[in-house]
Amino acid sequence: MHIATFAAGCFWGVEAAFRQIAGVKSTEVGYTGGTTEAPSYEDVCTGRTGHAEAVRVMYVPDEVSYEELLNAFWACHDPTTRNRQGPDIGTQYRSVVFFHTPEQEAAARASKTRLDESGACDGPIVTEIVPATAFYRAEEYHQQYLEKRGLSRCRF
Repeated sequence: MHIATFAAGCFWGVEAAFRQIAGVKSTEVGYTGGTTEAPSYEDVCTGRTGHAEAVRVMYVPDEVSYEELLNAFWACHDPTTRNRQGPDIGTQYRSVVFFHTPEQEAAARASKTRLDESGACDGPIVTEIVPATAFYRAEEYHQQYLEKRGLSRCRF
């Protein structure tokens, strides 16, 4: 089992999208990339903790590649908007690939370059690619939020 971590706006829709991918065995939403230890949702919403709302994806690489997960990540949000996805505004909604290995970093950078050079986006990609740091699991009511309500916001 491997781990991948992505931030692409509100974590509810992003988690729902990754849960639809064959080879993804589990997901959890949480907060990462900030400076406050064990922040709450309310803390993160202030924008002062430095955390992004993120999804941690546990996957089997023989069933789904990291590159396929990157493709899903690019497809489920607008990587050209800084600190914003749709109506959600703030640093907690920034676009980030949190890499866990040098191989993930290289794949993420190559994927970002390919997408940027393809002209498929309306502007330059502002997605950060940074090392994974402590991941704090979000409150239980956030886990599989849309799925529990029979909804899905992010499709690809």
